[in-house]
Amino acid sequence: MSKVAIIKTQQTDASVEDFINKVDNEQQRADSFAIIEIMKKISGEEPKMWGASIIGFGNKRYKSPKTGREVDWFLIGFSPRKANLSLHLAIDINIHEETLQKLGKFKTGVGCLYINKLTDIDQKQLEKLIKAALQTK
Repeated sequence: MSKVAIIKTQQTDASVEDFINKVDNEQQRADSFAIIEIMKKISGEEPKMWGASIIGFGNKRYKSPKTGREVDWFLIGFSPRKANLSLHLAIDINIHEETLQKLGKFKTGVGCLYINKLTDIDQKQLEKLIKAALQTK
């Protein structure tokens, strides 16, 4: 049996609303509140701060298939970064090619979707990706 690793980014009791209200960019602040509502509606979970800058929904113990190391993490989340909004979906985003083709303007990373603003994307397609991420948990 593997031991649960303690990672730097942990769930905190910090206020999600206070964090979002400190986001400098007005568009990003508004988009962040909208994303919270979308993720809350789809996941049925309340937003919690993870570390200083990530908003996560739900909890999951992940086990690395390569190392067997286990960590406690959120199901889905996002972070308003200087350059963009980073959505943490913990799925192989590229297997959702059909949805991505309809999504709009974005970039992808490993399990992440980067968008500049919500008006750049089709929110129905975003909701499909969030639902897919929750189904893989």
